[in-house]
Amino acid sequence: MYKILFILLHKFPNRLGSYIRKLSLLLRGMKIGKGTNIPKIRTIWPHQIQIGNNCQLEDYLFFKFDGIDKPGPSIIIGNNCFIGQNSEFNIRKGIEIGNFVLIGSGSKFIDHDHGFTKGILIKEQQGIEQNIIIEDDVWIGCNSIILKGVKIGKGAVIAAGSVVNTNYIPSNEIWGGIPAKKISERK
Repeated sequence: MYKILFILLHKFPNRLGSYIRKLSLLLRGMKIGKGTNIPKIRTIWPHQIQIGNNCQLEDYLFFKFDGIDKPGPSIIIGNNCFIGQNSEFNIRKGIEIGNFVLIGSGSKFIDHDHGFTKGILIKEQQGIEQNIIIEDDVWIGCNSIILKGVKIGKGAVIAAGSVVNTNYIPSNEIWGGIPAKKISERK
């Protein structure tokens, strides 16, 4: 009896809500693979997002394409990925995430910054924009920040709470800290 009540009160509304969200986003141009359910997310330009097959997404993700309306997608997520709740993708240029990538809750991806030339208001300056690339089988710990121009190699691990601003993290290395530095290698 309790099991039936639980399913009726929790599982069924969540699945129905996910189906309705997925249909709405597909109609607005988002590309969503088979087996990927859509939780409660925020997005400005759905057509800028492509999510692969069998991805597990948690609630309250923010996919922010920070630019004018143009053809997409600019936020590309591979197959079999996990993205923890409250993660943010603040993208102007582009981000590519490979297959089997794990992203901990609260992580942020920002592919641009602001200019800071003296004598001009910072908010009026154009910053640098560079793609972010995350290769296959990467684990990014919770509350990490990945900044513009970063490429994380296959099988790398980023410790929780790290700020990654290094251009390239080699495959199978473990990095952590603020700013992130090499800690060791996977064995």
